[in-house]
Amino acid sequence: MTASPTLRPKSAQDVTTISFSEAPAGRFSDWHPAPRRQFVIILSGQLEIGLGDGSKHVFGPGDARLVEDTTGQGHTTATHGDQPCVTCTIPLANQ
Repeated sequence: MTASPTLRPKSAQDVTTISFSEAPAGRFSDWHPAPRRQFVIILSGQLEIGLGDGSKHVFGPGDARLVEDTTGQGHTTATHGDQPCVTCTIPLANQ
């Protein structure tokens, strides 16, 4: 998962769909690769992402990241704090 401070696409991207999901407080997903290249936008709550180098990053409302780790170990995800986390996922069209 890309952990850059701000996402600034240089050009428009074709997308396939858009979906919304809510993860309850306390949810943890062990190591997994992303199912495809996709943008993930945090709408409410906080999401913690664990990377292979041992670092953990917490994202909150308004944070948007391009997820590209579609092979290998991937990353972990956890709802951070005591509130549910609502996300918007936007898969990129195959290029």
